[in-house]
Amino acid sequence: MQQYILALDQGTTSSRAILFDRAGLPVASCQQEYPQHFPQPGWVEHDALDIWHSQLACARAVLRQAGVDGAQVAALGIANQRETTILWDRATGEPVARAIVWQDRRTADFCEQLRAQGQAGEIGRRTGLELDAYFSATKLHWLLEHVPGARARAERGELAFGTVDSWLVYRLCGRHVTDPSNAARTMLFNIHTLRWDAELLGLFDIPPAVLPEVVASSGIVGLAAADWFGAALPIAGIAGDQQAATFGQACQRKGLVKNTYGTGCFMLMHAGETPPVSQHRLLSTVGWTVAGTTDYLLEGSVFMGGATVQWLRDGLGIIKQSQDVEALALSVPDSGGVMLVPAFTGLGAPHWDPYARAGIVGMTRGTTGAHIARAAVEAIAYQSAELLVAMQKDAACAVTEIRADGGAARNDLLMQFQADLLGVPVLRPRVLETTALGAAYLAGLAVGYWDSREDIARQWQVERRFEPAMGEQERTERMARWGRAVAHARSWGQDQG
Repeated sequence: MQQYILALDQGTTSSRAILFDRAGLPVASCQQEYPQHFPQPGWVEHDALDIWHSQLACARAVLRQAGVDGAQVAALGIANQRETTILWDRATGEPVARAIVWQDRRTADFCEQLRAQGQAGEIGRRTGLELDAYFSATKLHWLLEHVPGARARAERGELAFGTVDSWLVYRLCGRHVTDPSNAARTMLFNIHTLRWDAELLGLFDIPPAVLPEVVASSGIVGLAAADWFGAALPIAGIAGDQQAATFGQACQRKGLVKNTYGTGCFMLMHAGETPPVSQHRLLSTVGWTVAGTTDYLLEGSVFMGGATVQWLRDGLGIIKQSQDVEALALSVPDSGGVMLVPAFTGLGAPHWDPYARAGIVGMTRGTTGAHIARAAVEAIAYQSAELLVAMQKDAACAVTEIRADGGAARNDLLMQFQADLLGVPVLRPRVLETTALGAAYLAGLAVGYWDSREDIARQWQVERRFEPAMGEQERTERMARWGRAVAHARSWGQDQG
């Protein structure tokens, strides 16, 4: 009987499920968007039940589409949007409030208070992270302070905290767990000891009773109840989406780099088996723990990647579908001098400015929607170029190629412009959904579906290679103009919080 691996890829704006075969190729896939909630400026929320129901529906649809029953699924792997913070009742499994999404900036002022107290350095040394509202610790603190009765209930052990992986595993099999790649994004986890950090729990006033158990990224953690898929499926792989994508891109040796073009953009470099130290405001994070070995990554995070294109669609209405942006942008030869800085939820690495706000500069009476669309596409590449500059300085080595993935990597204009700005080739793989593929690989390794990491690395194939065609002088001038545009956006929302 043919067997497959089922991967759940729970993202910021949609849930996706993909069924993979032994060659690492997708057999069937399903994707479903779910509602976003913006109750106040800078606030971003999800209904955790929307996450669950959309993810379950996609997984069931994939099996139906492929004509596969649960007994043919060797294992289930989970990749998830990271940092998004969920608090739920252990007894009922019901959320006590909406999930606070990683993009949410409501705790920026609390972060500034901690920075003023001199806490940023010690937090960075223990976690490898910047002190920023991006991560889960301040979001969880906010929920405990603002949801009536939550703190007392949490201290009594009645509530469970988790990132989205924890939430899905809990709904699937009742266990309260996470893996090191997700724990490392909470700002409560010590990446050197690979344990929850008592000092940080005290600093953020988090009761240890709410925390999940930390388990390996590859290993059976439980069986998804037979009611969900017609058979009890081993849940055998868990990783944050960007770590999963890095694993799926076969970046399994030091110095290899991938960049994911999703809702945000996330550039990660394999850093070996020792946590790297960044001097340029990049993050040091856990990649995965497999067979008793933990790999570490250096990461740069851009908050608005493909989400910028969604804003063109939903906010401005100048395109009907996200994929329409390429044709509109190509209808003009360039951006006409327009630059769009998409700091809608602040700026991530290397700026870490929660008070930055989006702006468009360089417009004239001749500016059209096509010029703005072109500027939006180029903004995704500019932000990623900043990350590579910082990464090469930290790593003290030249990067010779970038492996690209994510939905926006289908955009040839973006990929070519990215190669031009980076000055190195951008390689687009045959399987673009590498986040789901990484989760599948982690799960499959745990149950012997694949024999080894070397075995799966050999499956990676290039679909197209984009070579840089821009001269060094033009590249330098463009990046300098981008820097001027960013300067206009910095700190703009300081008074609004």
